Amino acid sequence: MANLTGSRTVEIAAPVSRCFAIAADLDLVPEWHGVITAIRVLDRDKSGRATLVDTDMHAAVAQLQVRLLFSYEEPHHIAWTRVGGNLRSLEGSWRFQAVNPHRTLATYQLEIGVNNRLALLARTLRGPARARVETLLADRPVEGLMARAQRATTDTRCP
Repeated sequence: MANLTGSRTVEIAAPVSRCFAIAADLDLVPEWHGVITAIRVLDRDKSGRATLVDTDMHAAVAQLQVRLLFSYEEPHHIAWTRVGGNLRSLEGSWRFQAVNPHRTLATYQLEIGVNNRLALLARTLRGPARARVETLLADRPVEGLMARAQRATTDTRCP
């Protein structure tokens, strides 16, 4: 059972391929994500994409270190799950759907099961405070991806 959840869908003025490329380039995620502040890649797949990473996260209520296992279904889906670290569980995903050749509907979902140390804090979050934390967990990555993807239309340094 998740203690904290967040989900957000946004339309991005960039093609699916660009959105996927930015989200899948885990080495650069700390530059735009807003929650993940550092990534150390431990393993990569045959395409060179990170599949096992250690992350540092600033999750609004605590600093966390979490090991994540990633899977990719290019260009429409990226999923990750916790395999170690400060949380009991963490499941997340990006889904990308073309609205037209130049616009993408991007959906970010996150479910977090906190450990004993954070459980009391999670139980005390109620009403607007809980909604604010859950919104921040989903909004920061979505806003960061959208800004990066839309900037990439004129910035050749972005994927």
